Amino acid sequence: MKTTAKVAMAAIILTMIGCKSKEDAGAYIGPSDIRIENGVMTPETLLSLGRISDAQLSPDGSRILYGVSYTSIEQNRSCRNLFLCNPDGSGKVQLTRYGKSVSNARWSADGKSIFFLQGGQLYKAPISGNRLGKKVRLSDVPSGISEFKLSPDESNILYISTIKNKKVVQPADTDPALDKANAYVTEDLMYRHWDHWVTETPRSYVAPMNGETLTPANSVDLLGEEPYELPTEPFGGAEQLDWSPDGRYIAYSCRKHMGKEYAFSTNCGIFVYDILTGQTVTLKGDGGYDTDPVWSPDGKHIAWISMRRDGYEADAQRILVCDVEEGGTGEGQGFGIAFGGIRELASGLDRDKAGLVWDPSNCSLVFSSLDNGVQKLFSVSLEDQLRQLTADGEKFDFSSPFAIQADSESGARTLLADNCSLNRPAELISLSIGDEGFATWKQITDENGHIFSQLEEPVSESVTVKTVDGKDMQCWVLYPPAFDSTKVYPAIEIVLGGPQGTNSQGWSYRWCYRMMAQQGYIVMMPNRRGTTAFGQEWKEQISGDYSGLNMQDYLSAGRWIKSKPYVGTLACVGASYGGYSAYMLEGLHGDLYDCFIAHAGIFNEKQMWYTTEESWFANWDGGGLTEYAYEEGRMGPAGDGITFGGMQQAGAPYASTPKAQHHYASDPSCNVTKWHTPILCIHGMMDFRIPYEQGMAAFNAAQMMGVPSRLVIFPEENHWIIQPQNALFWHREFFGWLERWMK
Repeated sequence: MKTTAKVAMAAIILTMIGCKSKEDAGAYIGPSDIRIENGVMTPETLLSLGRISDAQLSPDGSRILYGVSYTSIEQNRSCRNLFLCNPDGSGKVQLTRYGKSVSNARWSADGKSIFFLQGGQLYKAPISGNRLGKKVRLSDVPSGISEFKLSPDESNILYISTIKNKKVVQPADTDPALDKANAYVTEDLMYRHWDHWVTETPRSYVAPMNGETLTPANSVDLLGEEPYELPTEPFGGAEQLDWSPDGRYIAYSCRKHMGKEYAFSTNCGIFVYDILTGQTVTLKGDGGYDTDPVWSPDGKHIAWISMRRDGYEADAQRILVCDVEEGGTGEGQGFGIAFGGIRELASGLDRDKAGLVWDPSNCSLVFSSLDNGVQKLFSVSLEDQLRQLTADGEKFDFSSPFAIQADSESGARTLLADNCSLNRPAELISLSIGDEGFATWKQITDENGHIFSQLEEPVSESVTVKTVDGKDMQCWVLYPPAFDSTKVYPAIEIVLGGPQGTNSQGWSYRWCYRMMAQQGYIVMMPNRRGTTAFGQEWKEQISGDYSGLNMQDYLSAGRWIKSKPYVGTLACVGASYGGYSAYMLEGLHGDLYDCFIAHAGIFNEKQMWYTTEESWFANWDGGGLTEYAYEEGRMGPAGDGITFGGMQQAGAPYASTPKAQHHYASDPSCNVTKWHTPILCIHGMMDFRIPYEQGMAAFNAAQMMGVPSRLVIFPEENHWIIQPQNALFWHREFFGWLERWMK
């Protein structure tokens, strides 16, 4: 394999052609020409892959605009540029070669221009054939723009920016002369979130597209004087807001809580804003998460994803839809439109639904859902007729389509989407759907074919393992290339994060199972209790039972794989809740595992309760299992054992609920005297969901027990290791530990 310096130099030489300036030429990052030795995938190989995202079909349906990010280890950054191809994948051309990343690129309604973000500002450039003309800056927003959506007629723009959060005070806020002082002052909860101190609040604005430069002065804040976030942090974006087809209304999701209430409640409602009057009405404001609203193409319906119970992030994700009528009666009377007939669709599918997309040809909804270990596509009509679109046997995770085309004569539809697998990251695909049967599909991009063609390919299979209580547990097993059952291999068991996640055919640049297999390991991926692709009962059993059945599921899977004659040593590795699982299993496994790796894991649940930021998570899953309730102005305990300071806290370490008491009395820190197996502890110091002291405490405990152990702390990383050089070092530490104890 070529050295990093040679790869970077080759990339620069390759991509200087077409650069706009010397500055662009020096900063531009293009595709890698890495050469692989012996067909073995390495961390350097993983970082060399191009990453496709955010595809958009042109208004006339003739071309697809999409972005690809390339990474430079030497520059320690990635850069995203734009590409074009035809809907069948032919005619691929690179549209931009900028040294600064381009994001959120959108076609103009006439297909003659491209709008995009760069450096936090909005630009527009004409497009002619395969060439993009000179970009023109359209905005001057000091705090920057993170995402935008144009109204259907392009007369207005909706964009996301930030404002100062007055609840978290810094020294310069009270005395400008203290501009070099650094401190945070607050008197309420939610002063930090995932990986940042909440000094700013995301807000959404509407502004006219009338030729004037877009500024805060000519923009209107959708929330007005309301002090909330829009969209909701930490992962919400423009998908939480949607224009009505006539461009007059915006449907949005918002959690209208602050401080302690925000920390304990998950209640995000659905609201509709009238850009002509500035009036907002509540479409649905009760319950848990209500997110991702989408208007139907005819404007007669709004659909969204909804969870029923407030305070529970892993409740069933349902599809709700309502009718939209002109005038009429109901909550929206006098608003111009009214809403009614809220109902659930696809309730017969006991799986979480996501990624709603309206099919303009028949006004049905297409969505994705994890089902039995893979992500499939489904559709549901307004009459609640459910149809599975992708077949059961597909070893791919399919994303919801970014465009749907219909043949006016045959009625056949083409869905443009992307999919991925354990063997490759996302590529664009087209799916052909007839009146009956499953979709047939073909891959239309091959961004990394020149790299994967140099690698030997692992093979995966689905297996079933019996649990201690006699249930069937689906597991994926990924074998090294050229697997030979007469030989003996080291194996890795993946203990999953979440805890409500799924081991599917998804691709990860952080936990790349293909790379583990190509390094000579058999990879076991159990879908234990708590995973999301096997129904709500299987998913929510884990809440209040972290140390129970799901740990036994892991032990059952570990014994199953280690009993095979071709398996010698076995490692247990995982992140987040998977890190918790590794710490817990360290004290439970006996001699099943030969080493452990825990990344960003929970070690001490009581400490976690007092230091994590979104308290609803620990409150429910810690054994509270009770919906949000709050009475303002109360202090101290209410005497019922679950209410303190006016807040329902049934999952707290000081609550009297039996499951909570068991939860805190049986966490990993309670079993450290049983630890005896080598363990690697990794954590990022900017991780505020599971603060880094958890990793330090686990490492210290291992050291105190005389257990061979290693601590890796990343001062500038959060729950994930993102910066390229840090990621490379992470992988080297990861595989170095496995090599030390497994081979």
